Amino acid sequence: MGQQHTTSSCALPITMAPAHCSLLLMALALSLICFSSATAAPLQVDDAAAAQQAADRVAGLPGQPAVGFAQYAGYVTVNESHGRALFYWFFEATAKPDKKPLVLWLNGGPGCSSIGYGEAEELGPFLVQKGKPELKWNNYSWNTEANLMFLESPVGVGFSYTNTSDDLFELGDEITADDAYVFLLNWFKRFPQFKSHDFYIAGESYAGHYVPQLSERILDGNKAGPKERFINLKGLMVGNALMDDETDQTGMIDYAWDHAVISDRVYGDVKSQCNFSMTSVTDACNTALEDYFDVYPLIDMYSLYTPVCYDDGSSGSARHRKVAVHGAAPRIFSKYRGWIMKPAGHDPCTAKYTEAYFNRPDVQAALHANGTKMGYNWAHCSDTIYRWNDAAFSTLPIIRKLIAGGLRVWVFSGDTDGRIPVTATRLTLNKLGLKTVEEWTPWYDHQQVGGWTIVYKGLTFVTIRGAGHEVPLHAPRQALTLFRNFLAGTKMPQTPFL
Repeated sequence: MGQQHTTSSCALPITMAPAHCSLLLMALALSLICFSSATAAPLQVDDAAAAQQAADRVAGLPGQPAVGFAQYAGYVTVNESHGRALFYWFFEATAKPDKKPLVLWLNGGPGCSSIGYGEAEELGPFLVQKGKPELKWNNYSWNTEANLMFLESPVGVGFSYTNTSDDLFELGDEITADDAYVFLLNWFKRFPQFKSHDFYIAGESYAGHYVPQLSERILDGNKAGPKERFINLKGLMVGNALMDDETDQTGMIDYAWDHAVISDRVYGDVKSQCNFSMTSVTDACNTALEDYFDVYPLIDMYSLYTPVCYDDGSSGSARHRKVAVHGAAPRIFSKYRGWIMKPAGHDPCTAKYTEAYFNRPDVQAALHANGTKMGYNWAHCSDTIYRWNDAAFSTLPIIRKLIAGGLRVWVFSGDTDGRIPVTATRLTLNKLGLKTVEEWTPWYDHQQVGGWTIVYKGLTFVTIRGAGHEVPLHAPRQALTLFRNFLAGTKMPQTPFL
Protein backbone atom coordinates (compact mmCIF):
# COMPACT_ATOMS: atom_id res chain seq x y z
CA MET A 1 0.00 0.00 0.00
CA GLY A 2 2.91 2.28 0.70
CA GLN A 3 4.73 1.13 -2.43
CA GLN A 4 6.90 3.81 -4.04
CA HIS A 5 6.93 4.57 -7.74
CA THR A 6 9.47 6.69 -9.52
CA THR A 7 9.51 8.44 -12.84
CA SER A 8 12.26 10.98 -13.31
CA SER A 9 14.75 13.10 -11.52
CA CYS A 10 12.71 16.14 -12.55
CA ALA A 11 9.35 14.75 -11.32
CA LEU A 12 8.54 16.13 -7.89
CA PRO A 13 7.84 13.45 -5.27
CA ILE A 14 4.28 13.48 -4.06
CA THR A 15 4.14 13.61 -0.28
CA MET A 16 1.45 14.15 2.26
CA ALA A 17 2.13 17.88 2.18
CA PRO A 18 -0.70 20.23 3.13
CA ALA A 19 -2.38 22.33 0.47
CA HIS A 20 -0.34 25.49 1.21
CA CYS A 21 2.82 23.70 0.05
CA SER A 22 1.46 23.93 -3.49
CA LEU A 23 3.00 27.43 -3.69
CA LEU A 24 6.44 25.82 -3.69
CA LEU A 25 5.33 23.32 -6.31
CA MET A 26 4.02 26.15 -8.48
CA ALA A 27 7.32 27.97 -8.35
CA LEU A 28 9.27 24.85 -9.20
CA ALA A 29 6.89 23.90 -12.01
CA LEU A 30 7.16 27.36 -13.54
CA SER A 31 10.92 27.02 -13.72
CA LEU A 32 11.05 23.41 -14.88
CA ILE A 33 8.53 21.36 -16.85
CA CYS A 34 10.17 18.21 -18.11
CA PHE A 35 9.89 14.45 -18.58
CA SER A 36 11.98 11.58 -17.39
CA SER A 37 14.39 11.23 -20.29
CA ALA A 38 17.43 13.45 -19.82
CA THR A 39 18.18 13.17 -23.53
CA ALA A 40 14.71 14.20 -24.72
CA ALA A 41 14.41 17.35 -26.81
CA PRO A 42 13.35 20.47 -24.89
CA LEU A 43 9.60 20.79 -24.66
CA GLN A 44 7.85 23.90 -25.87
CA VAL A 45 5.77 24.73 -22.80
CA ASP A 46 5.19 28.45 -22.60
CA ASP A 47 4.91 30.41 -19.39
CA ALA A 48 1.11 30.49 -19.47
CA ALA A 49 0.81 26.70 -19.85
CA ALA A 50 3.47 26.15 -17.19
CA ALA A 51 1.57 28.38 -14.78
CA GLN A 52 -1.69 26.51 -15.46
CA GLN A 53 0.01 23.17 -14.90
CA ALA A 54 1.53 24.42 -11.68
CA ALA A 55 -1.88 25.60 -10.47
CA ASP A 56 -3.38 22.16 -11.20
CA ARG A 57 -0.56 20.19 -9.59
CA VAL A 58 -1.86 18.03 -6.74
CA ALA A 59 0.60 18.06 -3.87
CA GLY A 60 -1.06 15.15 -2.15
CA LEU A 61 -4.44 13.96 -0.94
CA PRO A 62 -5.45 13.32 2.66
CA GLY A 63 -4.55 9.74 3.51
CA GLN A 64 -2.76 9.16 0.20
CA PRO A 65 0.18 6.73 0.01
CA ALA A 66 3.44 8.31 -1.09
CA VAL A 67 4.17 7.97 -4.80
CA GLY A 68 6.76 9.30 -7.21
CA PHE A 69 4.64 10.28 -10.19
CA ALA A 70 2.98 13.62 -10.80
CA GLN A 71 -0.77 14.16 -10.62
CA TYR A 72 -2.91 17.10 -11.66
CA ALA A 73 -6.56 18.04 -11.17
CA GLY A 74 -8.76 20.98 -11.94
CA TYR A 75 -11.16 22.58 -14.36
CA VAL A 76 -11.06 23.18 -18.09
CA THR A 77 -13.62 25.62 -19.48
CA VAL A 78 -15.55 24.25 -22.46
CA ASN A 79 -17.98 27.13 -22.98
CA GLU A 80 -16.99 30.64 -21.88
CA SER A 81 -20.34 32.34 -22.40
CA HIS A 82 -22.29 29.74 -20.41
CA GLY A 83 -19.59 29.16 -17.81
CA ARG A 84 -19.38 25.42 -18.48
CA ALA A 85 -16.31 23.70 -17.05
CA LEU A 86 -15.37 20.03 -16.83
CA PHE A 87 -13.35 18.58 -13.96
CA TYR A 88 -10.43 16.22 -14.66
CA TRP A 89 -7.90 14.24 -12.65
CA PHE A 90 -4.70 13.25 -14.46
CA PHE A 91 -1.90 10.91 -13.43
CA GLU A 92 1.41 10.61 -15.19
CA ALA A 93 2.61 7.06 -15.79
CA THR A 94 4.56 5.50 -12.94
CA ALA A 95 7.67 5.31 -15.15
CA LYS A 96 8.81 6.99 -18.37
CA PRO A 97 5.72 9.14 -18.88
CA ASP A 98 7.39 10.74 -21.91
CA LYS A 99 7.39 7.33 -23.63
CA LYS A 100 3.91 6.16 -22.63
CA PRO A 101 0.58 6.79 -24.39
CA LEU A 102 -2.16 8.98 -22.95
CA VAL A 103 -5.49 7.34 -22.10
CA LEU A 104 -8.79 9.04 -21.25
CA TRP A 105 -11.22 6.95 -19.16
CA LEU A 106 -14.96 7.67 -19.17
CA ASN A 107 -17.70 6.13 -17.06
CA GLY A 108 -21.30 6.30 -18.18
CA GLY A 109 -24.69 6.64 -16.59
CA PRO A 110 -25.45 8.95 -18.24
CA GLY A 111 -24.56 11.25 -15.38
CA CYS A 112 -22.06 9.12 -13.43
CA SER A 113 -18.56 10.05 -12.33
CA SER A 114 -15.40 8.63 -13.86
CA ILE A 115 -13.57 9.66 -10.70
CA GLY A 116 -15.98 7.96 -8.31
CA TYR A 117 -16.07 4.71 -10.26
CA GLY A 118 -13.06 4.59 -12.57
CA GLU A 119 -10.41 6.19 -10.39
CA ALA A 120 -11.45 5.41 -6.82
CA GLU A 121 -12.93 1.92 -7.23
CA GLU A 122 -11.57 0.39 -10.43
CA LEU A 123 -8.39 1.25 -12.32
CA GLY A 124 -6.92 4.42 -10.82
CA PRO A 125 -3.81 4.64 -8.64
CA PHE A 126 -5.74 5.32 -5.43
CA LEU A 127 -8.64 3.26 -4.09
CA VAL A 128 -10.95 4.06 -1.19
CA GLN A 129 -11.09 1.83 1.90
CA LYS A 130 -13.74 0.69 4.35
CA GLY A 131 -13.58 2.30 7.74
CA LYS A 132 -10.42 4.30 6.98
CA PRO A 133 -10.15 7.94 5.91
CA GLU A 134 -7.22 6.87 3.76
CA LEU A 135 -6.52 5.79 0.21
CA LYS A 136 -4.62 2.64 -0.71
CA TRP A 137 -2.32 2.05 -3.65
CA ASN A 138 -3.86 0.00 -6.46
CA ASN A 139 -1.33 -2.64 -7.48
CA TYR A 140 -3.14 -2.98 -10.80
CA SER A 141 -3.45 0.71 -11.62
CA TRP A 142 -3.59 1.41 -15.32
CA ASN A 143 -1.09 4.27 -14.97
CA THR A 144 1.57 1.59 -14.73
CA GLU A 145 1.06 1.29 -18.50
CA ALA A 146 -0.03 4.78 -19.59
CA ASN A 147 -0.56 8.38 -18.61
CA LEU A 148 -4.11 8.22 -17.33
CA MET A 149 -6.87 10.82 -17.19
CA PHE A 150 -10.38 10.71 -15.71
CA LEU A 151 -13.04 13.20 -16.77
CA GLU A 152 -16.35 14.02 -15.08
CA SER A 153 -18.68 14.56 -18.01
CA PRO A 154 -21.06 16.16 -18.86
CA VAL A 155 -21.57 19.26 -16.70
CA GLY A 156 -23.66 18.42 -13.67
CA VAL A 157 -21.64 15.25 -13.05
CA GLY A 158 -19.41 15.18 -9.97
CA PHE A 159 -17.49 18.43 -9.69
CA SER A 160 -18.16 19.57 -13.28
CA TYR A 161 -20.48 22.54 -13.41
CA THR A 162 -22.24 25.19 -15.46
CA ASN A 163 -23.13 28.75 -14.52
CA THR A 164 -26.13 28.54 -16.86
CA SER A 165 -28.75 26.37 -15.19
CA ASP A 166 -30.65 25.91 -18.45
CA ASP A 167 -27.70 23.83 -19.70
CA LEU A 168 -28.83 20.99 -17.45
CA PHE A 169 -32.07 20.76 -19.46
CA GLU A 170 -30.21 20.60 -22.78
CA LEU A 171 -27.92 17.65 -22.09
CA GLY A 172 -27.66 14.65 -24.36
CA ASP A 173 -25.23 12.61 -26.42
CA GLU A 174 -24.41 15.47 -28.80
CA ILE A 175 -23.51 18.16 -26.28
CA THR A 176 -21.59 15.64 -24.18
CA ALA A 177 -19.40 14.71 -27.14
CA ASP A 178 -18.97 18.33 -28.22
CA ASP A 179 -17.95 19.51 -24.75
CA ALA A 180 -15.57 16.58 -24.25
CA TYR A 181 -13.92 17.39 -27.57
CA VAL A 182 -13.48 21.05 -26.61
CA PHE A 183 -12.12 19.87 -23.26
CA LEU A 184 -9.42 17.84 -25.01
CA LEU A 185 -8.44 20.68 -27.34
CA ASN A 186 -8.10 23.04 -24.38
CA TRP A 187 -6.39 20.46 -22.16
CA PHE A 188 -3.70 19.88 -24.77
CA LYS A 189 -3.07 23.64 -24.81
CA ARG A 190 -2.47 23.41 -21.08
CA PHE A 191 -0.35 20.24 -21.39
CA PRO A 192 1.30 20.55 -24.82
CA GLN A 193 4.03 18.05 -23.90
CA PHE A 194 1.43 15.26 -24.26
CA LYS A 195 0.00 16.38 -27.59
CA SER A 196 2.24 14.15 -29.71
CA HIS A 197 1.61 11.05 -27.59
CA ASP A 198 -0.47 8.19 -28.89
CA PHE A 199 -3.95 8.85 -27.51
CA TYR A 200 -6.63 6.29 -26.63
CA ILE A 201 -10.12 6.55 -25.15
CA ALA A 202 -11.63 3.82 -22.97
CA GLY A 203 -14.70 3.44 -20.82
CA GLU A 204 -17.60 1.29 -19.72
CA SER A 205 -21.41 1.16 -19.69
CA TYR A 206 -22.94 4.31 -21.25
CA ALA A 207 -19.43 5.06 -22.49
CA GLY A 208 -20.55 2.77 -25.32
CA HIS A 209 -22.07 6.06 -26.48
CA TYR A 210 -19.52 8.51 -25.08
CA VAL A 211 -16.36 6.82 -26.37
CA PRO A 212 -17.36 6.23 -30.03
CA GLN A 213 -19.05 9.62 -30.28
CA LEU A 214 -16.03 11.48 -28.91
CA SER A 215 -13.73 9.40 -31.12
CA GLU A 216 -15.81 10.41 -34.14
CA ARG A 217 -15.50 14.10 -33.18
CA ILE A 218 -11.73 13.71 -33.06
CA LEU A 219 -11.58 11.78 -36.33
CA ASP A 220 -13.68 14.42 -38.10
CA GLY A 221 -11.78 17.28 -36.46
CA ASN A 222 -8.44 15.86 -37.52
CA LYS A 223 -9.63 15.68 -41.13
CA ALA A 224 -11.09 19.19 -41.07
CA GLY A 225 -8.01 20.80 -39.56
CA PRO A 226 -6.23 23.00 -38.77
CA LYS A 227 -3.18 20.97 -37.77
CA GLU A 228 -2.97 22.80 -34.42
CA ARG A 229 -6.16 20.97 -33.41
CA PHE A 230 -4.86 17.54 -34.40
CA ILE A 231 -5.22 14.86 -31.71
CA ASN A 232 -3.13 11.73 -32.17
CA LEU A 233 -6.01 9.28 -31.63
CA LYS A 234 -4.97 5.66 -32.17
CA GLY A 235 -7.82 3.62 -30.77
CA LEU A 236 -10.73 3.08 -28.41
CA MET A 237 -11.95 0.38 -26.03
CA VAL A 238 -15.35 -0.06 -24.35
CA GLY A 239 -16.49 -2.60 -21.78
CA ASN A 240 -19.97 -3.89 -20.87
CA ALA A 241 -21.10 -1.08 -23.10
CA LEU A 242 -24.43 0.22 -24.33
CA MET A 243 -24.08 0.20 -28.11
CA ASP A 244 -27.42 -0.81 -29.59
CA ASP A 245 -30.85 -0.47 -27.97
CA GLU A 246 -32.39 -3.51 -29.63
CA THR A 247 -29.65 -6.03 -28.89
CA ASP A 248 -28.76 -4.59 -25.48
CA GLN A 249 -32.32 -5.01 -24.23
CA THR A 250 -32.86 -8.35 -25.91
CA GLY A 251 -29.60 -9.62 -24.46
CA MET A 252 -30.54 -8.53 -20.95
CA ILE A 253 -33.73 -10.58 -21.04
CA ASP A 254 -32.05 -13.64 -22.58
CA TYR A 255 -29.19 -13.49 -20.07
CA ALA A 256 -31.54 -13.17 -17.08
CA TRP A 257 -33.51 -16.24 -18.14
CA ASP A 258 -30.40 -18.26 -19.01
CA HIS A 259 -28.87 -17.44 -15.59
CA ALA A 260 -32.00 -18.40 -13.63
CA VAL A 261 -32.81 -14.83 -12.61
CA ILE A 262 -36.33 -14.73 -14.06
CA SER A 263 -39.03 -17.36 -14.49
CA ASP A 264 -40.16 -18.96 -17.71
CA ARG A 265 -43.40 -17.01 -17.42
CA VAL A 266 -41.70 -13.59 -17.11
CA TYR A 267 -39.32 -14.47 -19.93
CA GLY A 268 -42.18 -15.57 -22.16
CA ASP A 269 -44.23 -12.49 -21.35
CA VAL A 270 -41.40 -10.09 -22.23
CA LYS A 271 -40.50 -11.96 -25.41
CA SER A 272 -44.10 -12.03 -26.61
CA GLN A 273 -45.17 -8.52 -25.57
CA CYS A 274 -42.07 -6.33 -26.17
CA ASN A 275 -40.52 -5.23 -29.44
CA PHE A 276 -37.09 -3.79 -28.65
CA SER A 277 -36.60 -2.48 -32.15
CA MET A 278 -39.20 0.15 -31.23
CA THR A 279 -38.89 3.02 -28.76
CA SER A 280 -42.49 2.88 -27.52
CA VAL A 281 -44.06 0.15 -25.42
CA THR A 282 -47.52 -1.28 -24.94
CA ASP A 283 -49.21 -1.63 -21.57
CA ALA A 284 -48.64 -5.37 -21.77
CA CYS A 285 -44.92 -4.85 -22.33
CA ASN A 286 -44.80 -2.42 -19.41
CA THR A 287 -46.35 -5.02 -17.12
CA ALA A 288 -43.94 -7.71 -18.27
CA LEU A 289 -40.90 -5.46 -17.76
CA GLU A 290 -42.05 -4.45 -14.29
CA ASP A 291 -42.06 -8.15 -13.38
CA TYR A 292 -38.57 -8.49 -14.87
CA PHE A 293 -37.13 -5.55 -12.92
CA ASP A 294 -38.79 -6.64 -9.66
CA VAL A 295 -36.01 -9.16 -9.10
CA TYR A 296 -33.11 -6.71 -9.19
CA PRO A 297 -33.67 -4.98 -5.86
CA LEU A 298 -33.00 -8.44 -4.42
CA ILE A 299 -29.69 -9.11 -6.18
CA ASP A 300 -27.03 -6.98 -7.84
CA MET A 301 -27.84 -6.66 -11.53
CA TYR A 302 -24.28 -5.50 -12.19
CA SER A 303 -22.64 -8.53 -10.62
CA LEU A 304 -24.98 -11.47 -10.21
CA TYR A 305 -22.92 -13.47 -7.74
CA THR A 306 -21.73 -10.81 -5.30
CA PRO A 307 -23.79 -9.62 -2.30
CA VAL A 308 -25.79 -6.41 -2.16
CA CYS A 309 -25.06 -3.68 0.38
CA TYR A 310 -27.12 -3.91 3.56
CA ASP A 311 -24.91 -1.61 5.59
CA ASP A 312 -26.65 1.11 7.63
CA GLY A 313 -28.31 3.58 5.30
CA SER A 314 -27.67 1.40 2.28
CA SER A 315 -31.08 2.17 0.84
CA GLY A 316 -30.12 5.84 0.53
CA SER A 317 -28.15 7.79 -2.05
CA ALA A 318 -25.14 5.51 -1.90
CA ARG A 319 -27.09 2.76 -3.64
CA HIS A 320 -29.66 4.43 -5.86
CA ARG A 321 -30.21 7.46 -7.99
CA LYS A 322 -33.24 9.42 -6.88
CA VAL A 323 -34.48 10.03 -10.41
CA ALA A 324 -34.22 8.41 -13.81
CA VAL A 325 -32.58 10.14 -16.73
CA HIS A 326 -35.53 10.37 -19.08
CA GLY A 327 -34.70 9.90 -22.74
CA ALA A 328 -31.37 8.16 -22.26
CA ALA A 329 -30.53 4.97 -24.09
CA PRO A 330 -31.89 2.36 -24.12
CA ARG A 331 -35.10 4.34 -24.22
CA ILE A 332 -37.47 1.56 -23.14
CA PHE A 333 -35.46 0.27 -20.18
CA SER A 334 -34.17 3.62 -18.92
CA LYS A 335 -37.43 4.60 -17.22
CA TYR A 336 -37.56 1.54 -14.96
CA ARG A 337 -36.38 1.73 -11.38
CA GLY A 338 -34.21 -1.37 -11.68
CA TRP A 339 -32.26 0.13 -14.57
CA ILE A 340 -30.92 3.01 -12.47
CA MET A 341 -29.53 1.04 -9.55
CA LYS A 342 -25.85 1.65 -8.99
CA PRO A 343 -23.26 -1.11 -9.28
CA ALA A 344 -21.51 -2.62 -6.29
CA GLY A 345 -18.30 -4.55 -5.97
CA HIS A 346 -16.80 -7.34 -3.90
CA ASP A 347 -17.45 -5.01 -0.99
CA PRO A 348 -20.97 -4.00 -2.01
CA CYS A 349 -20.84 -0.85 0.11
CA THR A 350 -17.78 0.62 -1.64
CA ALA A 351 -19.87 3.48 -3.06
CA LYS A 352 -20.59 4.71 0.47
CA TYR A 353 -16.88 5.06 1.27
CA THR A 354 -16.18 6.90 -1.97
CA GLU A 355 -18.95 9.45 -1.46
CA ALA A 356 -17.83 10.08 2.11
CA TYR A 357 -14.24 10.68 0.95
CA PHE A 358 -14.92 13.05 -1.94
CA ASN A 359 -17.32 15.17 0.11
CA ARG A 360 -14.56 16.02 2.59
CA PRO A 361 -13.57 19.73 2.31
CA ASP A 362 -9.85 18.89 2.67
CA VAL A 363 -10.06 16.39 -0.18
CA GLN A 364 -11.85 18.88 -2.42
CA ALA A 365 -9.27 21.54 -1.60
CA ALA A 366 -6.41 19.19 -2.47
CA LEU A 367 -8.06 18.43 -5.82
CA HIS A 368 -8.79 22.10 -6.58
CA ALA A 369 -12.44 21.04 -6.81
CA ASN A 370 -15.75 22.66 -5.90
CA GLY A 371 -14.39 26.18 -5.86
CA THR A 372 -17.83 27.44 -6.86
CA LYS A 373 -19.38 25.79 -3.76
CA MET A 374 -22.05 23.72 -5.48
CA GLY A 375 -25.35 23.55 -3.68
CA TYR A 376 -25.33 19.76 -3.51
CA ASN A 377 -22.99 16.98 -2.42
CA TRP A 378 -20.64 15.19 -4.76
CA ALA A 379 -22.25 11.90 -5.80
CA HIS A 380 -21.37 8.94 -7.98
CA CYS A 381 -24.33 9.68 -10.23
CA SER A 382 -25.85 13.13 -10.53
CA ASP A 383 -29.37 13.81 -9.35
CA THR A 384 -29.27 17.16 -11.14
CA ILE A 385 -29.39 15.37 -14.51
CA TYR A 386 -32.79 13.88 -15.23
CA ARG A 387 -33.49 14.80 -18.86
CA TRP A 388 -31.49 13.48 -21.83
CA ASN A 389 -32.49 15.20 -25.05
CA ASP A 390 -30.82 12.96 -27.59
CA ALA A 391 -29.57 9.39 -27.38
CA ALA A 392 -28.49 7.39 -30.40
CA PHE A 393 -30.53 4.23 -30.87
CA SER A 394 -27.27 2.58 -31.96
CA THR A 395 -23.62 3.61 -32.05
CA LEU A 396 -22.79 0.79 -34.48
CA PRO A 397 -22.71 3.14 -37.51
CA ILE A 398 -20.09 5.23 -35.71
CA ILE A 399 -18.09 2.12 -34.79
CA ARG A 400 -18.08 1.06 -38.45
CA LYS A 401 -16.80 4.53 -39.37
CA LEU A 402 -14.04 4.36 -36.75
CA ILE A 403 -12.94 0.92 -37.98
CA ALA A 404 -12.85 2.25 -41.54
CA GLY A 405 -10.81 5.19 -40.25
CA GLY A 406 -8.06 2.80 -39.19
CA LEU A 407 -8.52 3.06 -35.43
CA ARG A 408 -7.89 0.12 -33.11
CA VAL A 409 -11.25 -0.96 -31.66
CA TRP A 410 -11.57 -3.39 -28.74
CA VAL A 411 -14.71 -4.41 -26.86
CA PHE A 412 -14.63 -6.33 -23.57
CA SER A 413 -17.27 -7.88 -21.34
CA GLY A 414 -17.34 -9.16 -17.78
CA ASP A 415 -19.49 -12.27 -18.05
CA THR A 416 -21.39 -12.02 -14.74
CA ASP A 417 -22.90 -8.61 -15.51
CA GLY A 418 -26.68 -8.58 -15.92
CA ARG A 419 -26.87 -4.88 -16.84
CA ILE A 420 -25.08 -5.00 -20.21
CA PRO A 421 -24.42 -8.75 -20.30
CA VAL A 422 -22.05 -10.62 -22.54
CA THR A 423 -25.12 -11.99 -24.32
CA ALA A 424 -26.16 -8.47 -25.35
CA THR A 425 -22.65 -7.57 -26.50
CA ARG A 426 -22.36 -10.71 -28.64
CA LEU A 427 -25.71 -9.97 -30.29
CA THR A 428 -24.54 -6.40 -30.90
CA LEU A 429 -21.23 -7.41 -32.45
CA ASN A 430 -22.97 -9.97 -34.66
CA LYS A 431 -25.09 -7.09 -35.93
CA LEU A 432 -21.93 -5.40 -37.20
CA GLY A 433 -21.45 -8.27 -39.65
CA LEU A 434 -17.65 -8.22 -39.50
CA LYS A 435 -15.59 -11.03 -40.96
CA THR A 436 -14.08 -13.38 -38.36
CA VAL A 437 -10.29 -13.41 -38.53
CA GLU A 438 -9.53 -15.62 -35.52
CA GLU A 439 -12.23 -17.83 -33.99
CA TRP A 440 -13.46 -17.93 -30.40
CA THR A 441 -10.59 -19.13 -28.24
CA PRO A 442 -9.60 -19.05 -24.55
CA TRP A 443 -7.05 -16.61 -23.19
CA TYR A 444 -5.08 -17.26 -20.01
CA ASP A 445 -4.53 -15.56 -16.70
CA HIS A 446 -1.52 -17.51 -15.42
CA GLN A 447 -2.66 -21.15 -15.28
CA GLN A 448 -6.38 -20.44 -15.53
CA VAL A 449 -8.65 -19.43 -18.38
CA GLY A 450 -9.14 -15.69 -18.00
CA GLY A 451 -11.92 -15.52 -20.55
CA TRP A 452 -12.49 -15.87 -24.27
CA THR A 453 -11.58 -13.81 -27.28
CA ILE A 454 -12.53 -13.52 -30.93
CA VAL A 455 -10.86 -11.31 -33.52
CA TYR A 456 -12.95 -9.75 -36.26
CA LYS A 457 -11.67 -7.70 -39.14
CA GLY A 458 -11.14 -4.35 -37.45
CA LEU A 459 -12.36 -5.29 -33.96
CA THR A 460 -11.25 -7.53 -31.08
CA PHE A 461 -13.72 -8.83 -28.48
CA VAL A 462 -12.56 -10.15 -25.09
CA THR A 463 -14.59 -11.64 -22.23
CA ILE A 464 -13.35 -11.63 -18.64
CA ARG A 465 -14.46 -14.70 -16.74
CA GLY A 466 -16.22 -14.06 -13.43
CA ALA A 467 -16.21 -10.26 -13.70
CA GLY A 468 -19.24 -8.02 -13.35
CA HIS A 469 -20.12 -4.68 -14.92
CA GLU A 470 -17.00 -2.95 -13.55
CA VAL A 471 -14.37 -5.33 -14.87
CA PRO A 472 -11.29 -3.61 -13.32
CA LEU A 473 -12.97 -3.78 -9.89
CA HIS A 474 -13.92 -7.45 -10.03
CA ALA A 475 -10.88 -8.72 -11.94
CA PRO A 476 -8.12 -6.12 -11.58
CA ARG A 477 -5.20 -8.30 -12.66
CA GLN A 478 -7.03 -9.62 -15.71
CA ALA A 479 -8.20 -6.09 -16.58
CA LEU A 480 -4.63 -4.82 -16.53
CA THR A 481 -3.61 -7.67 -18.84
CA LEU A 482 -6.44 -6.65 -21.16
CA PHE A 483 -5.33 -3.01 -21.08
CA ARG A 484 -1.68 -3.84 -21.70
CA ASN A 485 -2.51 -5.94 -24.77
CA PHE A 486 -4.95 -3.36 -26.09
CA LEU A 487 -2.30 -0.64 -25.98
CA ALA A 488 0.27 -2.91 -27.61
CA GLY A 489 -2.17 -4.21 -30.22
CA THR A 490 -1.18 -7.76 -29.31
CA LYS A 491 -3.19 -10.91 -28.67
CA MET A 492 -4.36 -11.91 -25.23
CA PRO A 493 -2.15 -14.67 -23.71
CA GLN A 494 -2.87 -17.80 -25.71
CA THR A 495 -1.22 -20.38 -23.43
CA PRO A 496 -1.00 -20.89 -19.64
CA PHE A 497 1.97 -19.27 -17.90
CA LEU A 498 3.40 -19.08 -14.40
